Amino acid sequence: MQEIKVRTSQRPRPLPSGRWAMTQRWNDLLFAHWRVPAAEVAALLPDGLQVDTYMGTAWLGVVPFWMDRIKFRGLPVIPGALSMPELNLRTYVREPHSGTQGVYFFSLDAANLLAVAAARTFYHLPYYWAEMHIAQKSDREFAYYSRRRLSAKPVIFKALYRGLGPTRKLAESRSGSLEYFLTERYCLFSRNRSGALVRANIHHVPWPLEHAEAEIERNDLPATIGIQLPDEEPVLHYSRRLAVYVWPAELVRSIRATGRAPIAVAPTG
Repeated sequence: MQEIKVRTSQRPRPLPSGRWAMTQRWNDLLFAHWRVPAAEVAALLPDGLQVDTYMGTAWLGVVPFWMDRIKFRGLPVIPGALSMPELNLRTYVREPHSGTQGVYFFSLDAANLLAVAAARTFYHLPYYWAEMHIAQKSDREFAYYSRRRLSAKPVIFKALYRGLGPTRKLAESRSGSLEYFLTERYCLFSRNRSGALVRANIHHVPWPLEHAEAEIERNDLPATIGIQLPDEEPVLHYSRRLAVYVWPAELVRSIRATGRAPIAVAPTG
């Protein structure tokens, strides 16, 4: 953690106090993002969160990758979870009382049942157990498949994607750019069993992004939350790997029962 702590200049806020609770490494990520109407996303958010927009629009992201080096502080390694695929459906939000920007996950699919149970218990995240495969075709090319288990209707994601190599432009995203908006997020939000809003802080060095190509053969994830993607190509990025530190989940105590937060009036970007 000492070497990652020295890279904090990209953070909009200081490192959180206390000790991190979990660490993991994310590998060979595809970031696939679509513009979606902010009102549609706002209707799906819990009370106390508002849509964070870039150039007046909300964004829905589908992110397939695989993770390793998974470790909860003070706990033994989860059996079978030394390395596993994960797939998430996410959007970008702001907590209006503090202005904290973060990620809100509509769903997360993972291949290890114990890891799914642990994430649901400790972070209240909507994880699902899935049959998942990732096959490396070349240095930066991957075939990815996920099918959610125990689902009344099939929820399948299937894609072939590839990173196009590092460039100076994307070596480190600039504040104010779309890349920074979509990836440099240091907080995640969720709801606990009682419906209260909770937050977990995270930290990592800036994302080393690359432009990407992808053939997405099937993507059932947006339909599970009632969103139809626009008839346009997604914005695509690839990242080789990144170590991530996660702090314990905590209640967002500033939220009052005043109804759903409005869509942000002043767009970001």
